[in-house]
Amino acid sequence: MTAFLFGIFSSLAASAIILALGLVRGSRPLWWLAAVCSRLTGTGLARVYRHQSSAEGDIARDLGQASWIKVMAGRGNVLTREVFSPLWSGELSPGSVQVLLPDTLAPGDSWLDRRSQDLRLFDPGFTPGLLKSQVRANTEYIAQVTRAQPHVELRSFNLPNTCRVIATDRAAYLTFYSSSSHGRNSPCLYARAPGLLYSIAVQQFDVAWTNSSSVRPTP
Repeated sequence: MTAFLFGIFSSLAASAIILALGLVRGSRPLWWLAAVCSRLTGTGLARVYRHQSSAEGDIARDLGQASWIKVMAGRGNVLTREVFSPLWSGELSPGSVQVLLPDTLAPGDSWLDRRSQDLRLFDPGFTPGLLKSQVRANTEYIAQVTRAQPHVELRSFNLPNTCRVIATDRAAYLTFYSSSSHGRNSPCLYARAPGLLYSIAVQQFDVAWTNSSSVRPTP
């Protein structure tokens, strides 16, 4: 009996070690654990990506199934990459697409200026006007590529630049920005609808949208 119990405890210990190593070395076991906790708490959190760029394949899949899409980005680089290209080319046709990018024309000490100051603390390549020029280029790109798509609306916001939201009627990808690193190095949370975290992500977008202004493409 003692040997039998010892064998059971040894197997349980080995399983715990394997799970712990999986959590350290890969994200899949962490997704499973997050999903279990989500069901118990009602948060809706189903996956955690160590870096937001790791989520792009799944984002592309969800965009292809979406009835509507909401995007609020701090810089907008993801909007010019392959993950969004089927949307701009007309290959995908959701009912509505709302895009929010920071306001590069806001006077005084804007939130985009403050984010730029944070970036310069750990990335010396960010001169005072570099972030604004990058946002301006991405804004102009989206404005031009979607000018013949009436279901796409592009607006600018001047609110705390604290997170990136990519939401559809099915799920939301939420990345909270750090004051000490680029957004691409931050973890990305995947929340299914319905759920608390999903509602927070959509609400964050809707508040910014209400306080935003229209963007028109350069003639």
